[in-house]
Amino acid sequence: MPIPKKVNKDFFKKWTPEMAYVLGFFAADGYITKKGNTGYLCFEIADKLLLESIRNTLESDHVIGIRKPRNQNHSTSYRIQIGSKEMCDDLETLGFKQGKTFNLKLPNVPEECFGDFVRGYFEGDGNVWTGLNHKSQAIPNHAILLGFTSGCREFLENLHQNLQKKGIMGGSLSKKLRGFNLKYSINDSLKIYKIMYDRQHGTLFLPRKKEVFERFFFGK
Repeated sequence: MPIPKKVNKDFFKKWTPEMAYVLGFFAADGYITKKGNTGYLCFEIADKLLLESIRNTLESDHVIGIRKPRNQNHSTSYRIQIGSKEMCDDLETLGFKQGKTFNLKLPNVPEECFGDFVRGYFEGDGNVWTGLNHKSQAIPNHAILLGFTSGCREFLENLHQNLQKKGIMGGSLSKKLRGFNLKYSINDSLKIYKIMYDRQHGTLFLPRKKEVFERFFFGK
């Protein structure tokens, strides 16, 4: 008889900075499957250390599996699957359904947890780029661009509106080959960086993404 795995089944019942980050990351790189009285939530990402941090935060002892790349254009990914209908029900209460790619909803995140949720989503389905802008000019400008992607336009529209309430007045939403992209330029990127990382603590963040901002803005 298999030994039940440990996990904090109450994790998604109460808002905390850690819960908000994991929920944001789940919104980007997680999914649930439910059938009858069974339910599974799953994370699959390329960064094993971050997945280990998420697993520890969930107080889980589930095994992290390895998925080899399907071809040379893909990288190795790591996966954790947790069987808990209760946790899946809590995620559904928060607005996350099966097949959420095209019907993703932005939950009603408390003010004190908003930056953590945005950081979790950004580190799953966000990107940051630095380089020279307007290369045709005599003196090209160093630029930074921050972007969020999603298969659901409504999710990014709602995220955009919530960031506007924080004083982020720029941003442009565009259709891409697969889904939508919400982009911000230099000044807004700095403001969003501060929203995401000023109160960040512990190991729930991706150093490589944070470091891109810090090299650009602070020369670290």
